[in-house]
Amino acid sequence: MTIVFVNRYGYPDHSATSQIMSDLAAGLVGSGLSVAMVTSRLCYDDPAKELPVREQWKGVDIHRVWTSRFGRKHLLGRLTDYLTFYLTLPWTLWRVLQRGDVVIAKTDPPLIALVVAVIAKLRGAVLVNWLQDVFPELLVAMGEPKIPRVVTRILQSLRNTSLRWAAMNVVIGERMAEYFHRQGIPSERLRVIPNWAHEGDISPMPSSQSQLRQSLSVGEKFVVGYSGNLGRAHDIETIYAAAWTLRDTAHIVFLMIGGGHGYEQLRVRARQAGLTSIIFQPYQPLETLSDSMAAADLHWVSLRPELEGHIVPSKFYGIAAAQRPMFFIGDADGELARLIKAHDCGFSVTQGSADVLVERILALAGDLEACQRYGLAARELLMTHFSRAEAHRQWHDLLQQLDDNMNSDEHRSGQSKGQTK
Repeated sequence: MTIVFVNRYGYPDHSATSQIMSDLAAGLVGSGLSVAMVTSRLCYDDPAKELPVREQWKGVDIHRVWTSRFGRKHLLGRLTDYLTFYLTLPWTLWRVLQRGDVVIAKTDPPLIALVVAVIAKLRGAVLVNWLQDVFPELLVAMGEPKIPRVVTRILQSLRNTSLRWAAMNVVIGERMAEYFHRQGIPSERLRVIPNWAHEGDISPMPSSQSQLRQSLSVGEKFVVGYSGNLGRAHDIETIYAAAWTLRDTAHIVFLMIGGGHGYEQLRVRARQAGLTSIIFQPYQPLETLSDSMAAADLHWVSLRPELEGHIVPSKFYGIAAAQRPMFFIGDADGELARLIKAHDCGFSVTQGSADVLVERILALAGDLEACQRYGLAARELLMTHFSRAEAHRQWHDLLQQLDDNMNSDEHRSGQSKGQTK
């Protein structure tokens, strides 16, 4: 059988869904499987750049379909990019899929599994959904754009239909699995396989060796860092309030690396208020992630409480790979809050609890041994539960199970035909 991945972004794009899908695809080739990928010719952060129609990469056969290229800046343009991918995907997927193949549909664009399910059914292939988020509930919870309730119910019904059609639905967190089970998806059709970090690409490094930190001239100050996209799903109010409270505390600074809607809001507010204790830096190259992650002594992650079960922040894995302590701002019973508490690799605070956050930051700034202990626990958690090798093993086992089931079904079908004759 051939394993065929479907997602709007794929190698060499650097978006999170592209990176993790491409990494798994290459890993499966390394284990001896035949792997293909059907994506668009777009790049997440550069819609003007056009990728080749066909490419071989690390043994993965990549097929790229045409789409419009309006990019992500405007909603109408993004929807047009979605629509053209829906329209151009079926013909290429029809040519790529063969009977007995496994097609793995991700969640960009939303509800692409419905298109993939029809083609898979007609071609005699097996559908696996790989859900990185929960649509449309995620958009409803964020409140932008506004979706009428009747439209939401229709989209939920269509989404759940695609989940019931699939041989398996892979979700990235326990809270997400709990949510879909409440939606009526049988537990035997749900499998939790968390995302992972490139732990080989992000190695623990002492802060003193970080070139980025040296270039910022923060000296021996205690640096509270954030790395990645800070978007609408994340809380900025709590961290801003904490930074404002600590603005005259000379030995503590905040480092923001990345971009996104929340990043820009925070940058503008800090500039307008004259808050110089927050340092802003752009995204750093993948090859220097170890260095940029080492620039901070303590990292943070956030997720708005109403989004729990709909998304799992992937920044957790990179922080753990860098062997850094972390804190989470959000639901006390959230996916990451549970992990941090169970494995003692940091702390959590509820959204809006800036005073509590300030106390914890001050305490850790004066207890570097605790920081080191939390960081070691985070790295140990990654290597034992969320390593690349472990995730790839779980995916390989799942695909082997599906292959065994297909062979068993064919065997029973053959016996039934023989008895009929």
